[in-house]
Order: sequence, then C-alpha cells, then structure tokens
Amino acid sequence: MAQTKLAARSRPEDQTRWRILTAAAERFADNGYAATSIRDIARDVGVTVGAIYVHFPSKGRLLVAVSEEGIGRIGKAVDEAIADVDDPWDRLAAATCAHLEVLLSNAGFARVIVRVTPADVPDAARDLRQLRDGYENRFRRLIGALELSPGTDRTLLRLMLLGALNYTQTWHKRGGGRADAAALARQFVATLRHGAASPERSSE
Repeated sequence: MAQTKLAARSRPEDQTRWRILTAAAERFADNGYAATSIRDIARDVGVTVGAIYVHFPSKGRLLVAVSEEGIGRIGKAVDEAIADVDDPWDRLAAATCAHLEVLLSNAGFARVIVRVTPADVPDAARDLRQLRDGYENRFRRLIGALELSPGTDRTLLRLMLLGALNYTQTWHKRGGGRADAAALARQFVATLRHGAASPERSSE
C-alpha cells in the first residue's frame, strides 16, 4: 500500500501540481494575491497557463489549496508539540512555540497564511475562513483549559495572542528580533499568564 501511494505521488501530473502549489505560495507570500497572476505562476513553474487550469479551475481555488497546505503544516506541528504535554499552560507554550517555528521558517506556505486574508479574496473567503477557524479551534481549546481570572474574555485573549504571534513574522523577518521561536513563545505565554492567570494559580 505504501509503495502504491509513493508511486501515485511521483506521477508527472502530481509533481506538476506540487510545483504549481510551491510557486504560487511564494508568489502570494511575496507579492500578495491581487498582484499575482496565473501567468506569473506559470512562468515560474515553466508551464502554460492552461496547464495550471488543468489542476486548479481559478486563482482563488489555487489560493485555497495553498492555504490548505500551509495551515495543514502548522496544524500538524502544533498537534505534535502538545501531544505529550498535560499542564494547560505548558500545552499553550508548546503550541505557541510550534506555531512560531512554522511561521518563522520563511517558507512561502507559512508566509502566505499571514500575508493573504479571507477579506482579500471574496470569492474564496468562505473556504479560507473555514480553514483558519479549523486551525484556531486548537487555541480555543487550549485557552479554554486555562485557569484564568474571573471575567477574562477568552475569545479576546485568543485573538490577541494569535495576532501577536502572526505579526512576529513581520518584525522578526526585518531583523527586529534576535530570540528564537522557543524563547519568544516563552515570553509571550509568560506575559499572558502574568496578566490573565487566576490569583490562586499566580500565587503558587
């Protein structure tokens, strides 16, 4: 069975599809969605525009496929990072570290998640939001398990954390940060814990 799957992945049409995805990820991440044309991607891959439409019916569907790959990668990294961690705060720190490591890898699939938002692509917005919501459910559960001060808005806390993490990709890339992903993750979570942990837990 494994050999059959491997053979399927190595088929010329599958290789071409993967090259298109990779080139599109880099283009979308570098230039944005609107400034990237199918012709640009075709030129990067070395195929005709028609060859791209064989695999993807529109530029919007190509973006969805790129986002699915990128979000799949970061989701897998987070799932693996928290698999053997029990303490809720340690789980959040592990997830935060995994999230940052993928974002700071500078791969196109990681950068496009931050660069292109659902609002940028109305015809694909619904699918892009579903992909993002599916990923963010991990952080909903992680933050939902924390012991926090009464009245803490967990939704706002999640949005603030993910927003800060995602923006790290911008300033860290520009040379504004020297710490690695693990150190940054510890700082993010320590700051969040200091401000939001329940008094009982904070005094331990």
